[in-house]
Parts: sequence; C-alpha cells; structure tokens
Amino acid sequence: MKKGIKAVFLRQRQWILLLIVPFIMMLATACGNDEVEGRIVYDPVVNVMTVEKKEIDYYRQYPARVRGAREVEVRARVQGILQEKRYDEGRLVEENDVLFLIDPEPYKIALQKAKAELTDASANFDSALRERDRYMRLYAQKAVSEQERDKAITDYELALARFERAEANLADARRNLRYTEVQAPVGGITGMESVSEGNLIEWGRLLTTITQIDPVHVHFSLPEEDALTHRFTINRFSGERRYRQVELILPDGTILDRKGDIDFTSSTIDPRTGTVTYRAVFSNPDKLLVPGQFVRVQMLLDMIDGAILVPETAISQVQESVRLFVVDDENIARERRVELGPVIEGRHVITAGLTEGDRVVVEGHVALRDGLKVSIEGQGKVPGSVSGDNGGEVR
Repeated sequence: MKKGIKAVFLRQRQWILLLIVPFIMMLATACGNDEVEGRIVYDPVVNVMTVEKKEIDYYRQYPARVRGAREVEVRARVQGILQEKRYDEGRLVEENDVLFLIDPEPYKIALQKAKAELTDASANFDSALRERDRYMRLYAQKAVSEQERDKAITDYELALARFERAEANLADARRNLRYTEVQAPVGGITGMESVSEGNLIEWGRLLTTITQIDPVHVHFSLPEEDALTHRFTINRFSGERRYRQVELILPDGTILDRKGDIDFTSSTIDPRTGTVTYRAVFSNPDKLLVPGQFVRVQMLLDMIDGAILVPETAISQVQESVRLFVVDDENIARERRVELGPVIEGRHVITAGLTEGDRVVVEGHVALRDGLKVSIEGQGKVPGSVSGDNGGEVR
C-alpha cells in the first residue's frame, strides 16, 4: 500500500517538473538572457540618457570682496585748535556735510586785516593811476621831463602789483576761514576720529576717513585660463553687454537683484597666483553691500554652441584616452572614445566622439565591455540647466 502511494507521488512530482521547467526557460528567453553551461546569465542592467546638442551659456563663480568706490582721508587744511566734532562716527554723511570745526577766530582776524590792506592798496592804486595819466598828458605838452613821466608810470605799476597782492591775500584769508569748517569731500560711511576736541592740530593732520558705499567696487580674480577664455568671448561678442556684467551672490546664497559692470581688467597676470584681477561696479542705494564683505560673483564666461553634456561618472580614463559606452538600437553596448571640454557643474562638455541622439550609459557601465548586450532600466535627456557648488552653471 505504502509503495503504491510513493509511486503515485513520484509520478506527480515528475509531471510538475515537466510543466515548470519549460515555463522557466520561456521566461529566460523572453527576458533576453543566455544560458552558459547550464547557468542562466542575465544581461547587465544600465541607465542611459539621450544626449542632444544645445547652445549653452557657461557661467562660473569666483570669490570676491566688496570695497568702497572711494576711500577718502579727511585731513586738516589749516592749523588750529579743534573746537567741535559734528558727526557720529560710523554713520552715513552726505557730501559737503561739516564734520569738524577748527577755531575760526584767528582766521576771522586775518580776513579783516586782508580786507583793510586791500582797501589801502586800492586807494594807492587809484592815486597812482591818476598821477600816471596826468604826467602822460603833461609830457605830451612838453611840460614835464621824460624822467618824471617814467617815474609816474613806475609808481602806477608798483601800486597795481600791491593791489593785486592784496586781492590774493584776501582770497587766501577767505579760503583759510572756510577751511576751519572741515567738510566731507564725498558721501559715505565715516570712520573713527583720530583726534579729539581741544587738541592743537597741524596742517595735513588726519582727522577721519570716509568710505563711499554707493556705488561699491567688487574685486575678484580669474585663473589665467578663464581670463583668456573671457577675453576671446569679449572679442567675439563685443556688442553684447552681458559679457561685461556679473551677478553678485550674497553670503546667505541669495543673488543680488541688480548686476554690476566690469570696469577694470588687469593687463598682467599675477606671477604669484597665476590669476588676473577684475573689478566690477555695483550700485548700492539700499546700503546692503558693506566694504570688506566676502561675496561671490557669477560671471558669464563663454557661450558654447552645439554642446553635448554628459555626467562625469559616465566617463572612464583608459591609459591616455577617455571613453564611455553608448547603447545602439539593438541594446548592444559600444565603447566610444571621446574628447572632453570644460566641466560644468559635474558634467563634461564632449567636444568630439558623440552625436545628437546617442544613448549614453550613465549607470551600470563599470563592468561593461564592448559588444555586450544590456537591459535598459531607465533613460532620459540631458537637463537644460544644472547647478552645484563647483563654480559653474549651464543656462
């Protein structure tokens, strides 16, 4: 009895195996896998992206520092006792605001004296003028000698010189009195005073400094290669202002709502750093930019026409050449040697070796070899804009 039951069970298992094994083989064949020496070999699974050519604005970022457009030293232009300070240190002042008052009393006296001397000189000049004219008429009538006429002319010229000297002394006295009020030569932020009230100050003594903060200058440097690229771009697109402008990225990562104009490019390369110095001017009406502040500038470096971008991870270095894999219409992986351009936000510009529409393997290419059939898990296109932290951007 038991032998009969066992035989029936064995026959049922055989029938089940006969049904399942062909079904498994059909699945394996349908999935495009191979059988090697009785083992099922699955096709490598890869992700691909379809590349396309496009026009790319190539941006890069550089560290920069904000500086005042002008940093002016305010100095005394007359000597005297500093009587009064009329501003708050570190505050904004406008052009021609009075910052300091130097004791004006000596200069008022000097002005009165100069006025008196001018009055005296003017009277002498008028008298000498009348005498010269009178002697000129008498000489014409032969009533006086030539020597007397010449003396009258000489007295007139001396009186004229004295009068002109008195006028100059009066102008100098007025100027010195005006300089007792020390005015701001430019509008901006004031620094700390270097001398306090009650002190005797000499001519030329530094009193404070003023930093003009509207507009401001932003200083930054480009590596030699980037500077050369930008110079070529300027020559190609000399009529387009955007290649002479930069954007400003604030410390919190936000982009300033206005652009700056590049107004200076150094004509030499710094031999210590291998960089070229640039300067851009930004308006600063809201006083958001502070001299000494560290920022970043974003600069349109070049325009690449017909560029193809692929991720850096899709590229392998083989001895002295660079390769990647593309998948053809039959899902066969083909090794392709390429030439590289600049890296833009983690993506390489391919200058040769790819054509538009190629499907490039971006994941799963490590174990690939030329001619191997693959299974595609996902695919897409190169995005039109990428961003990151390595200093560039594609737009």
